[in-house]
This record gives sequence, C-alpha cells and structure tokens, in this order.
Amino acid sequence: MAALPPYTSTAQRTWHYTFRIICGLIFFFLIFPIIVIVPLSFNSLPFFTFTPEMLSFDPAGYSLKNYADFFTNPDWNNALKNSVTIAPVATLLATSIGTLAAIGLSQSHVPFRSAIMAILISPMIVPLIISAAGMYFFYSRIGLQGTYLGVVLAHAALGTPFVIITVTATLVGFDKSLVRAAANMGADPVTTFFKVQLPLIVPGVISGALFAFITSFDEVVVVLFLGSAGQKTLPWQMFTGLREQISPTILAVATILVAISILLLTTLELLRRRSERLRGIRST
Repeated sequence: MAALPPYTSTAQRTWHYTFRIICGLIFFFLIFPIIVIVPLSFNSLPFFTFTPEMLSFDPAGYSLKNYADFFTNPDWNNALKNSVTIAPVATLLATSIGTLAAIGLSQSHVPFRSAIMAILISPMIVPLIISAAGMYFFYSRIGLQGTYLGVVLAHAALGTPFVIITVTATLVGFDKSLVRAAANMGADPVTTFFKVQLPLIVPGVISGALFAFITSFDEVVVVLFLGSAGQKTLPWQMFTGLREQISPTILAVATILVAISILLLTTLELLRRRSERLRGIRST
C-alpha cells in the first residue's frame, strides 16, 4: 500500500482513511452472506444456523454428511448431470455465435451496428422473467418447450451477450493491419481468422465462454419455464429444496458452487492480464 505524500493535509488524510473504511464495510456487506454458508455446510445437525458445538469449535458439531448426501442422493446426482450436460453445450453455442457476431460488428462497413448490438445484448438487459415467459410461448409453438434442445438454446441466448461484450472489448486493441497483411499474402478469410485473429483474441473468447458457462450453470428461471421434470438442474433442485423440504444439503451445494465461481473468476483475471500483455498494456 503506497504511503501518503508528506504534503497532504489533515482533511485529505482523514478522507483517505475514511474512504478505505467505507470500501471495507461495503466489501464485508457483499461478501459476508456468501462466506457464512461455508462453515454452515459442515453442520452435523440439519439446521441452517450455528449450533453451540460449532461456535465452540467442538469436532462433534462438524460433519461431511451434507456433502455425502449430495454425492449419493439420486435427485442431486440427476440435477448435477443435467447441469453438466446443458451448460457446456450452451456455452459452445453462445461462444461461437457471440464471437462471430462481435467480429462482424467490429467491421466499420456494417450498417446499423448500434441497433444490431442493442438487439443482441438485450437478453442481459431485459428482466429475466420477461425473457423466460417469451421463450416459453415461442418454444411451445415450435415444439421445443420441455426438451433438452430448448433449454440449451435458451441458455445459449442468455450467454451470447456476455461473449459479444468481452470479445468486442478485446477487438478494440486488435491491429486490423494484420488481417489485411494476411489477405495480401493469399490467405482466405477462414485461414486468416484461425491463424491470425483468433490467437490474439482468444483470451476474450475464453473469458466470454466462462461468463456464458456461469450464466447457464447458475440459471433457474428459464429452466423453470422451459424444462421438464426430468431436466432439473442444480439451481432448480436447490430452489425445490428450499421451497419443499428445506434440505441442508443446499448449503453444501452452495459452497461447491462458490468454489467453482472463485476458480472461474481467478481464471478470468489471469486471462484479462494475458490479454493486456498481448495488447501491450501494463497491468496495475
């Protein structure tokens, strides 16, 4: 932490430390509800509160039975299987569509670029319940409601805006003269994309794919509208557990999801720094 310059006034020093305290309080307010579920997931009793044994750090108050139930319960196993089979396919579709759309919209000769961009990113702006209801009525008419393909397409539509935004941000620092040089050397557009353009924007593509994966893996509203009883994902199963049986296994699942989110966010930060190095930007 950099020291304050010696010429700062008392008011400036007071504001400096007050600002840091305010930021710390805001950070605590945001992160505490997430962190508190981690020790609760090891509760040996089927409660959602800290027991006296846990507060006194008695080993008898802690147990792995909630995690054991998650990995052995058929309902949770089926939900995990559905999430693992839906999210990667939706991520692949969203990444492919979003990357191509971002590259196309980066061309200056494309007409109505702003309007097209607004339409493509609208799923992340429109309230999710409205998008889910619209998808339900549309997919019902074309026979995709209650099908695996319908859920995958819906999740791909929700993840595509994140890919478009991240890839577009990466393309801001892309040197378009490299594409023209490749074309002058006789490379066709497909070869130019895979050999020249994609290697330089791949951090943005992977970042967008991770955002799309998180969106699909954590989504519950659209699945409730479009999914069938056999397509319960982890968030859907967690919602059912809270509404019907108050299962403490939810705490273990939530902890696992938090760990996955931290891993993905760490990967995103590493990719961001790599992208800055490729573009010649110094990280701070």
